[in-house]
Amino acid sequence: MEYFDLHCDTLYETILQDCSLYDNNLQLSIRRGLRYEPWVQCFAIWIPDQCRERKALALFNRAVHKLRAELAACAQVRQCISGEEIKETIAQGKAAALLTVEGGGVLGGDLSTLDHLAQCGVKMLTLTWNGSCEIGDGAMVEHPHGLTEFGKQAIHKMEELGIVADVSHASDPLFYDVAEIAKKPLVASHSNSRKLCPHPRNLTDDQFAVIQKSGGLVGLNFYPSFLEESGEAGVASVLRHADHFLSLGGERVLSIGSDFDGADMAQGIEGIQSMERLYESFLHHGYKESVVKGIFFENAYKFFTTL
Repeated sequence: MEYFDLHCDTLYETILQDCSLYDNNLQLSIRRGLRYEPWVQCFAIWIPDQCRERKALALFNRAVHKLRAELAACAQVRQCISGEEIKETIAQGKAAALLTVEGGGVLGGDLSTLDHLAQCGVKMLTLTWNGSCEIGDGAMVEHPHGLTEFGKQAIHKMEELGIVADVSHASDPLFYDVAEIAKKPLVASHSNSRKLCPHPRNLTDDQFAVIQKSGGLVGLNFYPSFLEESGEAGVASVLRHADHFLSLGGERVLSIGSDFDGADMAQGIEGIQSMERLYESFLHHGYKESVVKGIFFENAYKFFTTL
């Protein structure tokens, strides 16, 4: 089975628990992920809202070192910087690792830090987490504002450096400010439908349409509280959100953004090993295999290999 995941927090969690990325008891491990071929995994470095300035950058650097050390000992996985490297890696039968960051607080209000992120191979930056940072306000800020002046400059520089703007966790004002000034596609790496589950972390139909028009991606998130208002969710809930986004014309937009090791999972999804079963559930639900392949791999693969 082919699998491309836009978001997991496993790299951060391995630092927190001082365990191996290759083999562990978390929701994702490289060993279990290698059952998929090809497999492309976005490894996010989470920057908590309370982790600021030098501490944030130190956490980022520590996670980069951890990822490089783990991959140096694993010939089956390669960190990829460019679309060509992704293609080459897949052609060689290896898995591709993409580095991303969850939280614009990593910049500490310094645009030059983006150069460092790009040099380390960061391909996508979630602009905020739930709170505020120098870029703007996240989804859980009570009376949010949009992009700061620094945030506007950051978007422009990210586009110059080829770092994708990820609007998962963005407040509504921030989302629309980004959409207004962005010249390149936007991604919501791990967000569901707000119409089906009215959580501020989810996307409205209009926001989905904006991302679709930009040529971007939306990754289905398996966290129960983003799937069902009750907080009780299973595979049927994931399918319900997929149904809705596809009804909006999202066949080439919809992807997977599991949120492994960043959240509890819906019933029936224990970790990355569950993706084969979820794939089959999509087929049994009545989707054409071409649509399912698009969601689980091809949409994200085409996006990141043509940046």
